[in-house]
Amino acid sequence: MKLLVVGSGGREHAIAKKLLESVDVEKVFVAPGNSGMVADGIDLVNIGISEHSSLIAFAQEEGIDWTFVGPDDALAAGLVDDFEAAGLQAFGPRKNAAELEWSKDFAKSIMTKYGVPTARYETFSDFEAAKAYIEAQGAPIVVKADGLALGKGVVVAETVEEATAAAHDMLLDNKFGDSGARVVIEEFLSGEEFSLFAFVNGENFYLMPTAQDHKRAFTGDKGPNTGGMGAYAPVPHLSAGVVDQSVETIIKPVLKGMIAEGRPYLGVLYAGLIVTAEGPKVIEFNARFGDPETQVILPRLTSNFAENITDLLAGKIPAFTWLETGVTLGVVVASEGYPLEYEKGVRLPAKTSGDIETYYAGAIFNADQELVSNGGRVYMLVTTQETVSQAQKVIYQQLDRQDTAGMFYRTDIGNKANQ
Repeated sequence: MKLLVVGSGGREHAIAKKLLESVDVEKVFVAPGNSGMVADGIDLVNIGISEHSSLIAFAQEEGIDWTFVGPDDALAAGLVDDFEAAGLQAFGPRKNAAELEWSKDFAKSIMTKYGVPTARYETFSDFEAAKAYIEAQGAPIVVKADGLALGKGVVVAETVEEATAAAHDMLLDNKFGDSGARVVIEEFLSGEEFSLFAFVNGENFYLMPTAQDHKRAFTGDKGPNTGGMGAYAPVPHLSAGVVDQSVETIIKPVLKGMIAEGRPYLGVLYAGLIVTAEGPKVIEFNARFGDPETQVILPRLTSNFAENITDLLAGKIPAFTWLETGVTLGVVVASEGYPLEYEKGVRLPAKTSGDIETYYAGAIFNADQELVSNGGRVYMLVTTQETVSQAQKVIYQQLDRQDTAGMFYRTDIGNKANQ
């Protein structure tokens, strides 16, 4: 088989690497990919994710069996629809199903209609109305850009003033462009967050190990929200009862609701959940694999990944199997200044070997063919060990040995599992 993965980050690196492990896979191309992937035998294709016609032409010319679409903006732009219209198979939701992610207002309306537990909310396009609502509700309160904003369009405001400023940034100052032309303002939910992923085809779904992401930039959950600074899977202190309740009250009704709305779901569904006093509730849905959760979930897959996806695309029952012992933990190394302004061109340490895997996100070869930083999140070190504490020790000892000048990382990834 020859396969194509669309995207360029650590998520796509992990997807492509796992697909290459399948015995029946000859080549995995990633478009556009990043230079750090090359060391794992991945073939890069210099086509951007928005160049639909070029991606389709490449898939046709190369005889690609099917394409795995990684990024949210490619799904929101209808890349899967365009591939299907050209007679090609693509794994990911169509544009109308991916709206679960690219419109928070749509996701909230689906949850409300089909009785899925989530935070109370209102949607606004007028700043004065949003301001009045914030003042009436008080703080803490959450302000979200309706559309896609690279994981940064969410402000958990501790004060009314902070929430009002966030709404002003989005609605009047156009901070997130069209994505912030509407805002969803919702109640703050208190509890422990976790990520629940499933492979989906219609009403049929296949759960992955639970994971916990770390969104804030700095150690101790300080600083602005990012795309994610590290993760681990599974979450050892999360009860099976919570997962079962999440399936019954969230996953099943959402998938049935999407079918009822004429938007059947095919692909990876991510539910960002929080365990409240009333049970699990939805913070957000993503219509694809998360980053960095993918990098700690896929290493735990023990079945033939390419065969599993082939079966899903064919409407067959896939035989997913997972590592049932230990924990997989990863820490993201990011450019100083991320998620705001940051420098590029920092020389990167050598790729790790042995029981530590390096997944690259923002990496490129310079003129001297040295691998240097080229993005906010640069690379992620991942290991599988018996316990969270052991995994932390392995990763952080390795990071201590690396030259990370010009970059930073959190020193507490996985700490919640030890509390």
